[in-house]
Formats: sequence, C-alpha cells, structure tokens
Amino acid sequence: MWYEILPGMAIMGVCLAIPGLSTVYMHRWTNGGKEKRIARYPYQWALMERDRRLSGVNKYYVSKGLENID
Repeated sequence: MWYEILPGMAIMGVCLAIPGLSTVYMHRWTNGGKEKRIARYPYQWALMERDRRLSGVNKYYVSKGLENID
C-alpha cells in the first residue's frame, strides 16, 4: 500500500536535513554561539566592519556593549 513508502521518505528527509542543520551548528560553534551574519548590502557590510573595529580583537562577532566603548 501507499504507507510502505513512509519509512523510505523519512530516511531521505533526515538525510537531506542533516547538512543544513549541521551548518547552522558549525557556524554557532565557530562564531562564539552567535548566528552567522551575512552582508548583502553595503550598509550591512559597514556595520560588520564597525563591529570588527570596535571589538578590539578584530572579530565582528565579539561585541562590546555601549558602556564599554571609549
């Protein structure tokens, strides 16, 4: 019957989901627990460069609060 295909579809769905989910977790692991930032527009790139400059360690994902900026 039609339900005999469900186990195969479930296995295929899991196999297709693994790369996408593992990419998210690898980015969180490498970026100190934060999501990967994507600069699609020049303004977003300028904000990332500002964050990189203000962090003091040349990494955009290590941010300081406003109280720590001189």
